[in-house]
Amino acid sequence: MTMDLFQDQPAEQYSERIVEGAVVLRGRACDSDRDLLDAIAMVARTAPFRHMLTPSGHTMSAAMTCCGQLGWVTDERGYRYQSEDPLTGRAWPDMPPPLFKLANQAAREAGYPDFMPDACLINRYEPGARMGLHQDKDEQDFSQPIVSVSLGLPQVFQFGGAKRNQRPENIPLGHGDVVVWGGPSRRFYHGVLRLKEGEHPLTGRYRYNLTFRKAG
Repeated sequence: MTMDLFQDQPAEQYSERIVEGAVVLRGRACDSDRDLLDAIAMVARTAPFRHMLTPSGHTMSAAMTCCGQLGWVTDERGYRYQSEDPLTGRAWPDMPPPLFKLANQAAREAGYPDFMPDACLINRYEPGARMGLHQDKDEQDFSQPIVSVSLGLPQVFQFGGAKRNQRPENIPLGHGDVVVWGGPSRRFYHGVLRLKEGEHPLTGRYRYNLTFRKAG
């Protein structure tokens, strides 16, 4: 995938069905992108980005922070949600209104009208960073969808099936695209391929991913 390919995509907002229960809302976050990026910067001032360790001792290539009532944590004790930032010992920052509003509206547009996220994971990717195929399964209520927002450099999203060995579909995501999945696809495997070099006018060499969940 080249930068030109993503830049040639239509700027208007429209939706693409992936599988039952999962859609891409193209360009959905473009209208509020600056507000979203300002909100990310505000969160990071209180809860700085960091590269977390997996239980096996692997350092995640994407830097992460969180906001909301709960934040996702990984360390030698395992994967979990908790209300305190382990780096600062303080509560995670409140979810800024522009983030909550976008997640709620995007979920509604995708057919999930009752989504009230209590956790937002913010991943910051630099060129070379990736996220392997995984399931989101640490949440308490699987009837609630996942809302994932892309800002900055383009990256290829992989969406698989209920089993890890199912071949995933490669879906190019550009600035402002939002993916929502739930229902029968809620626990499907997904990830992103390595971020390629590039420069975005708003985020520079970064790609930010906001992932909203009802965790508690």
